[in-house]
Amino acid sequence: MDFRCLTTALADANALNAAWQGDTLAVGLFSDPDHPARAQVSALIGPGLPDLLEQRRFKAKAGETVTVQRLAGQPATVILVGLGEPAGFDGNALRAAAASIARAAATAGSRSLALALPVEGLEPQAAAAAMAEAVRLALYADLRFRSEPEPQPLPELVTLLGLPEGSEAALQSVDGLCSGVELARQLVAAPPNVATPAALADTAAAIAADHGLELKVLERSDCEALGMGAYLGVAQGSDLPPKFIHLTYRPVGGATRRVALVGKGLTFDSGGYNLKVAGSQIEMMKYDMGGSAAVLGAMRAIAQIRPEGVEVHAIVASCENMISGGAMHPGDILTASNGKTIEINNTDAEGRLTLADALVYAGKLEPDVIVDLATLTGACVIALGEEIAGLWSGSDTLAEALLSAGQAGGESFWRMPLRSSYKEGLKSAFADLKNTGPRPGGSITAALFLQDFVPKDLPWAHLDIAGTVWSDKGRGLDPAGATGFGVRTLVNWVRAGALA
Repeated sequence: MDFRCLTTALADANALNAAWQGDTLAVGLFSDPDHPARAQVSALIGPGLPDLLEQRRFKAKAGETVTVQRLAGQPATVILVGLGEPAGFDGNALRAAAASIARAAATAGSRSLALALPVEGLEPQAAAAAMAEAVRLALYADLRFRSEPEPQPLPELVTLLGLPEGSEAALQSVDGLCSGVELARQLVAAPPNVATPAALADTAAAIAADHGLELKVLERSDCEALGMGAYLGVAQGSDLPPKFIHLTYRPVGGATRRVALVGKGLTFDSGGYNLKVAGSQIEMMKYDMGGSAAVLGAMRAIAQIRPEGVEVHAIVASCENMISGGAMHPGDILTASNGKTIEINNTDAEGRLTLADALVYAGKLEPDVIVDLATLTGACVIALGEEIAGLWSGSDTLAEALLSAGQAGGESFWRMPLRSSYKEGLKSAFADLKNTGPRPGGSITAALFLQDFVPKDLPWAHLDIAGTVWSDKGRGLDPAGATGFGVRTLVNWVRAGALA
């Protein structure tokens, strides 16, 4: 799918006809019936537009679409998308409108699509990138596991109308970013007998080979030599060997910043001896590696976009959490690679154990900042739902940078407290700390647990994406299923210089 920008606007019909001859034109309409765009669309479709919209019960609510087929003239297909009230139209609304258009265009069999959406008040390059990303990601379909897939024809050329000169520069990174999101979606959606720890390592190897990155994969014996008792304690119940992945991007010309991205990589989580029971969605625990998928997807995008000045290290401690005669028991005491001892009072709080050793490893790389992503707690889902991820950080600068990067990518975060008094709940009578605290504030105590494995005074952020990596019905530009959440935020943050 190719994208381009035209400065020509819908209002200049003669110039538009000269510059673009496609089969499908999509126009955004605000709910205000007196908005100028209504007259422009009426000139295109004919004076019967108000009656047509009334017949189709089109109120121009946000995301609402109606497709009109014209028997004569070009374009043959006109798609109208509702934008809601003008006062509420922003970058997220622009993305949502473009995604709705993309799905309607695919249903109509469009091959050449033009979007005429308002961008007033938005930064032009950001608007261009938002629309292009939304169109591509909204049309993503995962057909890998169907015996007789029926792929839907997609538009080959998408033209963005009414943008000023220079906007097209923003489209250069769209393929790389979307490829990273699509990779993350594929990893999260793949069943656990396909997306194994070894498969994650193979994915990292493919990224490294295709884009010239450095890769180190530590085997079980390597991790034992480094004293990674917390990580290996989780892995010991599975027949599949753990894979500790370290993927590195080094920019041409050297780096002024070094960042570490740490992703939780549980390719399947049974809960261990604290077995997940009916209603716990155990069959969906393939997505418990959503953090590692986001990190690998971001590295795939970064490798193609090649941002300057930032060295990026991706760390994934990948394994399964299973039950066997050799699995860790409730009551076990494990020793992490920084010497801290951990009493296991719940084997289903395993992700923080793998992250503990991954964070220690990341800290030894002497980065300027560490960000970890994990499908860590159900408590975060209860607190923030399925559209907003939690963000914990002791650095205001880092938190604001990540919030801004998420907003630019259409991903929502809410900063949560790191209340030190809650750490009392992690005290153990036998070890340095327990792996879970009391049920109230569970996502906060999980973040406080992780903080113990990050070097003091090093800027660090923890992103709990448990509710956002999967959508049963689809939302915005994300189809039903895996969303690839986190990739856009990480890439935008790195491209901004990985501020901390």
